[in-house]
Amino acid sequence: MNFAEACKDGSRGLNCRGLATVLNECYLSMGIPSRVITCMPKTYINDCHVINAVYSSTLGKWLWIDPTNNAWVTDEQGNLLSVEEVRARLRNGQPVQVNEDANWNNEKKTTTEDYLYEYMAKNLFYLESWTRYGFNTESDREKLINYIFLQPTGCDSEERNPRNYSVNDDRYFWQAPQQAKTD
Repeated sequence: MNFAEACKDGSRGLNCRGLATVLNECYLSMGIPSRVITCMPKTYINDCHVINAVYSSTLGKWLWIDPTNNAWVTDEQGNLLSVEEVRARLRNGQPVQVNEDANWNNEKKTTTEDYLYEYMAKNLFYLESWTRYGFNTESDREKLINYIFLQPTGCDSEERNPRNYSVNDDRYFWQAPQQAKTD
């Protein structure tokens, strides 16, 4: 699907997956490593949220960037956090905060309480990411799309496509892009 053409006349917009895909391709076109991350709850309830993880070589981690909410996440000192760090901090009861000007689709202010502690906390149980990134990854039917799923130990999810695989090793899932397997 050509997102620009689909939204050109203003009669429709993009959902979180569409926005994350467009932002991902923008970062990649500038040579900045980026991943689309699907965040899912423990029990499938027909709800998930899709964000970006953008790699900062300066900080040595994948930063949480959410185009739907114009959001990024920090700790109590204002340090940018990765998706991995946000998950750990929520699990361990440590503070996290969303940027002050975060907002949902430029319409409604996004608060730390509603966004992180209510909505995203439930959607960080399973994480899904493509194993290959490039232009038009998800809609390129010529190439097989492989996914990697990050899940807690002991919480194996249902049977998936055999081309895809699940891990419970955060370090493997979040490895730096130069270490990542390319196929």
